[in-house]
Amino acid sequence: MLGLKLLTDPRWANIAESNLEEILSDHAWCEQKAASNAITLITQNSEYQDLVEELTAIAIEEMQHFQMVIDIIKERGYTLSRERKDDYVGRLVKFSKKDGSRNQAFIDRLLFAAMIEARSCERFRVLSLNIKDEKLAKFYHELMVSEAGHYTTFLNFARKYSADVNVDKRWAEWLEFEGELIQSFGTREAIHG
Repeated sequence: MLGLKLLTDPRWANIAESNLEEILSDHAWCEQKAASNAITLITQNSEYQDLVEELTAIAIEEMQHFQMVIDIIKERGYTLSRERKDDYVGRLVKFSKKDGSRNQAFIDRLLFAAMIEARSCERFRVLSLNIKDEKLAKFYHELMVSEAGHYTTFLNFARKYSADVNVDKRWAEWLEFEGELIQSFGTREAIHG
């Protein structure tokens, strides 16, 4: 369904599980950034009422996920680490087209969001199936379902509001780029790392 070119090696879950405090902190910041991205899309494209409504709900849900992860961190006696740079997301930002029309930049921002949601969904699936901690496995399964819905929402809005972009062609380019990019990741206790 997601179309990702390269799936995560299930052994990545062992890396994540070896330092739950770090993976949970990284995850919390990913949720916060996802909420910020939804808010930015709303701010820059407020003329689309359905997008405003859907992305407001997503922003709220992402902040609820942030709170849920913070609660898990606290329950386990961990400390939320400071936010760190996400090299994976940084590389996706560089791939985004910013020099075309306003619509092209808008569509690429939606595809950027869809890509992050797709990879997060896939990583949450790997965690849900491969970590020994049953409570966290269930938590990640629930989030996997949520991320799949977000991925679909962003991709559908890209298709709906494209005025001058062949969305399917551009999405295929995103998938190819990400398939190459992700080969450099999967060795750290980070959601995209």
